[in-house]
This record gives sequence, C-alpha cells and structure tokens, in this order.
Amino acid sequence: MTSASAALPQQPGRTKAFLRLVMIEHSVFALPFAYIAALTAMYEWDENIHWGRLLLVTVAMVGLRTFAMAVNRIIDREIDARNPRTAHRELVTGAMSVRHAWTGALIALVVFLGAAALLNPLCLALAPVAVIPMVVYPYGKRFTNFPQAILGLAQAMGPIGGWLAISGEWSWEAVILGLAVGVWIGGFDLIYACQDVETDRQVGVKSVPARFGVPAAIWGARACHTVTTALFVWYAVATDAGVFFWLGLLIVAGAFVYEHTLVRPHDLTRLNRAFFSVNGFIGIALFVCALLDLLVRGLTV
Repeated sequence: MTSASAALPQQPGRTKAFLRLVMIEHSVFALPFAYIAALTAMYEWDENIHWGRLLLVTVAMVGLRTFAMAVNRIIDREIDARNPRTAHRELVTGAMSVRHAWTGALIALVVFLGAAALLNPLCLALAPVAVIPMVVYPYGKRFTNFPQAILGLAQAMGPIGGWLAISGEWSWEAVILGLAVGVWIGGFDLIYACQDVETDRQVGVKSVPARFGVPAAIWGARACHTVTTALFVWYAVATDAGVFFWLGLLIVAGAFVYEHTLVRPHDLTRLNRAFFSVNGFIGIALFVCALLDLLVRGLTV
C-alpha cells in the first residue's frame, strides 16, 4: 500500500473534524433572517421566489459563517486550551491541525466571495465589509469588555446582505432587521459568556460578565432582547407585514420571556437549553411565520 493510498481514509475524518470545529449546525441562527430579508425583497421586486438567487444566498451565508467560525477557533486556540469547557475543541486536542483549519477557512471564504460575485456587483464590492468584523471579533475579547457588540455587528450583515443579494440596492428595512438580529445574538452571547466568567478572569479574557458580573450580563441580555423585539416591530411596520408575521412576533416575544425564566443570575444550570434550543426555535419560528405572511400576501413559489 502506498503512502498516498494510506492517507485517503483520513480525509473524511478531517472533514468531519472541520465541520465539528465550525459547528455547521449553528447556521440555523443566522440563515432564517437572511431568508426573511431575501424573500421580502423578492416580494417587493416582482412577488416571485427566485430559487437560484436563494440558493446563492444560502451558499454565501454558510461560506461566510464557516470562514468566521474557523478563524475564531484558530485565533482562540490558546485561550480554548486554558478553559476546561473548550479544551476538547479540535484545534486543542489535535483532531484538526491549524494548517487544515486555515485551508478550510480559505475555501469557505472563496465560496462566499464566489457566491457574492454571482449575485451582483454590489454584493461583491461590499463583501469585505462583511468579512472584517468576522475577523475582528475573536480579537475583541482581548481589548474590550464588550466583544458581543462586535459579534452583533458581524451578525447584522446577514439580513442586509440577503436583501442586497436580491435588490442590488441599499435598504433601510434590511438595516432594521439586521440590527434586530445583531442585538438579539449579542444578547444571547452575553448569557453564553456567563458560564466562563471565572476562567475568563483568570486567563485575562474580557467580557461583560467577567468585568461587571453575571447579574449585569443577564440584565444586559434582557435589555438586548427587549430592544430586539422593538426592532422586529419596527421592521414589521416598515414592510407592511401582515397578520402571520405579527403572530410570529408574539411567538418570539413569548420565547424571549421563556428564555429568561431559564437563566437567572445565580442559576445557570439550564443555560444550554436557553442558548441552543430556544434561540434556534426563535429563528425558525419567525421565518415560518414570515414566509406564510408573504405567501398570503401574494408571493409566488
């Protein structure tokens, strides 16, 4: 058996390790809102779903998010090694080498740029604007107590990009939705950071809970999600949304209330349920309601 043939079976393992590294399943948090923006833009354009463009939006979003997560893991690998919660990550254990992680990241970046180029010239021209905060974010915890603000800015790009992909023009409605998504994700990342507060203080990682304490972070998350709800309402008014979208907002508001009953300043035992289950549900629920609303209003499949 040659050395080349012996190496072949290792590739699927590397692929699986890379997909675990970037937590590909967490695309569920961002994709639904890019779809809402893209489908609303299609409705305002000609009331038809353009499946080719929607596919390119999906490819662009997954490519950018994969690049961002890979770069995040690469930059944070030394911090991750010092945190018991993250010490099992692939770049720490050696399941994935830094070289292969960079290879995956660069491939994902090329995929994103290629999809942006196929969509329209404005998407390609603005692509670096979406990439920069993705790279800055992992460094944020080294120089500011508010890295979640950088994360929120990065995540706000999804809906804005989804709208631009269809219309090729700037949209303030998309900015409102993007801000809502950014504040929402920044808020639940405040909650997520609470589980690392002691380790962050020892290692020197900056965050709201590490600097101001867990209670302040929880109250900050509640404030963020209140603002998120208000921005969703503003978006609904700005786009003349119908009854199904408003029903979706009621569901989202209820989910936020439930999320904040799960996590309390002195009880983080149900944090993972709040972070993964509830927030995943929020994105999917609002997307389904928004899609139903657009279909009822005349969007043609």
